[in-house]
Amino acid sequence: MPDTATDKTYIVRTYGCQMNVHDSERLSGLLEGAGYVRAADGASEADVVVLNTCAVRENADNRLYGNLGHLASVKAGRPGMRIAVGGCLAQKDRGEITRRAPWVDVVFGTHNIGALPVLLERARVQDEAQVEILESLDVFPSTLPTRRESAYAAWVSVSVGCNNTCTFCIVPALRGKEKDRRPGEILSEIEALVAEGVCEVTLLGQNVNAYGSEFGGAANGHSGDREAFAKLLRACGRIEGLERVRFTSPHPRDFTDDVIAAMAETPNVMPQLHMPLQSGSDTVLRAMRRSYRQDRYLGIIERVRAAMPDAAITTDIIVGFPGETEEDFEQTMHVVREARFSAAFTFQYSKRPGTPAATMEEQVPKEVVQARYERLVALQEEISWEENKKQVGRTVELLVAEGEGRKNGETRRMSGRAPDNRLVHFGVGDTASADLPRPGDMVSVEITYAAPHHLNADGADGGSAIKALRRTRSGDAWQARQEQPESERGKAVVTLGMPSIGKPAAQPEAENACGVC
Repeated sequence: MPDTATDKTYIVRTYGCQMNVHDSERLSGLLEGAGYVRAADGASEADVVVLNTCAVRENADNRLYGNLGHLASVKAGRPGMRIAVGGCLAQKDRGEITRRAPWVDVVFGTHNIGALPVLLERARVQDEAQVEILESLDVFPSTLPTRRESAYAAWVSVSVGCNNTCTFCIVPALRGKEKDRRPGEILSEIEALVAEGVCEVTLLGQNVNAYGSEFGGAANGHSGDREAFAKLLRACGRIEGLERVRFTSPHPRDFTDDVIAAMAETPNVMPQLHMPLQSGSDTVLRAMRRSYRQDRYLGIIERVRAAMPDAAITTDIIVGFPGETEEDFEQTMHVVREARFSAAFTFQYSKRPGTPAATMEEQVPKEVVQARYERLVALQEEISWEENKKQVGRTVELLVAEGEGRKNGETRRMSGRAPDNRLVHFGVGDTASADLPRPGDMVSVEITYAAPHHLNADGADGGSAIKALRRTRSGDAWQARQEQPESERGKAVVTLGMPSIGKPAAQPEAENACGVC
């Protein structure tokens, strides 16, 4: 391998949640800042392969070591190739990774992703593995360079870490206590993104609406500025050119009426809410150390819908938590019927090593969990379809998206996201390529068909469904990116991988994992 980084290529593989997806943008930015370029042909041709790992699922380590086993043979045929492992599993397993996979060159944790280029160079010079795991945040990740993956939408971190102690979740142990950015820093980043052509941002935090827990002289916990998140939403509403604001994931404990008011009264905050339920049973919620109960959760839903009748609400649910009885599960089904979620991300409980729940008695048999899971999915599919059918006949403005529809080329459709984040495939008929909307542009369409996970808008006789097209600065930014060589596309924006209404689009090598707050 050449000695100069300018001749080196890299690839970053991402496992896990939206926090990891955003961290991978930073890892890519760091490597490009050090002179690397993205490999065109994947891991087999890359000089540096970075695995950004997740530790939430029970089989996360098996998946990692299976991939490392494959890379061992690739590396054997490519002298000088480097392999780096970062993220939550690296934070948890530390030196275990190089013991089980001695061909790994670098192991780094969640608190020092900025050290990757230095560790790679040190591994090259010293010709031995470098393991560096910090116990607390080295530098707030948003100060690091970022290589974003599209040109119209961006993640913006408002905080990292979590102060909760849910018994099923290992994230606080790996991401640390919550650390909040100052509002001015966040708003400055958003303004800079808008200047580059971004029209949609998603505010991101492990427990995003607890933002402000460190403010006002608070030492820790949630005793800081309780209205900080609502103030931040309202401040986003004053940024000229910012058309859409979303956030994920809030915790019901911290979901206050001032946030609901800010959502309803700030025009560019979208009428969409992803709020994890986890269980509808008060008994199970208590065992999970979730600091709310069924009545409080449904009360929040009721108040959100009163303020925003068209709001679409999605959730996360865990089936088969230790000790869950049939009665407990029926309480979850009851909440699903009452809340009428537009979509739900449902998970069968799996042990997270290092969490209190992993050692709890009364682990629910696998066959029972599977049966309950199938019943829940069937119920939610029915509700999702019914809720989507209510959209037929409505005219909605879509932010045109890139790569959301697998069959769009065959059906002469493009895809976009409605304000409530529903996925809509819309017909373009025989529209000439030069006249088609670009990702980042806005189109108005009338919904003509509903499926459980998406909507269609088709024109008469197979013609275009577009009623109005608004070309935007975001579309201009997307087009400008397409005209650049791949190696020069440094600071573009990411296609959002947040929980969405519609069949979840698979992130490369990713799972819905850490969005369980």
